[in-house]
Amino acid sequence: MKIATYNVNGVNGRLLVLLRWLAEEAPDVVCLQELKAPDERFPIKAIEEAGYGAIWHGQKSWNGVAILARGATPVETRRGLPGDPEDQHSRYLEAAVQGLIIGCLYLPNGNPAPGPKFEYKLRWFERLTAHAQGLLDSKLPVILAGDYNVMPTDLDVYKPERWQDDALFRPEVRAAFHGLVGQGWTDALRTLHPGERIFTFWDYFRNAYARDAGLRIDHLLLAPAVASSLADAGVHRHVRGWDKSSDHAPTWIRLE
Repeated sequence: MKIATYNVNGVNGRLLVLLRWLAEEAPDVVCLQELKAPDERFPIKAIEEAGYGAIWHGQKSWNGVAILARGATPVETRRGLPGDPEDQHSRYLEAAVQGLIIGCLYLPNGNPAPGPKFEYKLRWFERLTAHAQGLLDSKLPVILAGDYNVMPTDLDVYKPERWQDDALFRPEVRAAFHGLVGQGWTDALRTLHPGERIFTFWDYFRNAYARDAGLRIDHLLLAPAVASSLADAGVHRHVRGWDKSSDHAPTWIRLE
């Protein structure tokens, strides 16, 4: 069973890239982020024609998350992260899919830091951590997949010294990520590739993809009931090189 997370950076503008990747790799479950489309503009017809059912939580121009399942329709279990009824950002969606609970998330960027956006990021992280503990306590097979906007270690960024003050790499954010993982989650990609420099994002500027000047900010965290089945994990980095592709590449795991 293959499960992937992919920040599409505009689901309609990158639809042909998304459909090409789905046809090429046939993942069983996909978490999408940054739809940048309201609910009524989600391209459900094209996705269904590709063989996938879907649920989505859109937002005009910004944010937006979706969960796709090959040959099935995910059963929604939560829309929005608990803990702040005033938060209207479309950043979290959760569903039962083929025997798993899948949480699809798009964590705030947080720049400029310090500032209100950074404080919002830290608060959102606190809410995610609280909700994640409840999911762990359930003993269910849970995967939290998405764009976390965090490089957890120096190994996850091409030049750490250039990112010290960035909201994706500040000590508070890395500590929050390690605190989340420390609850008992398995960082799938890093667990199977402990010393390897692997990236999931390359900026559009300064020829970053060709220079491999990347970041690892897309993560799949596995609850113990799933981690024992982890067989493989990687990044479809070649997709980043396709014409009109997202600045992220699909990141995936395979479960036995």
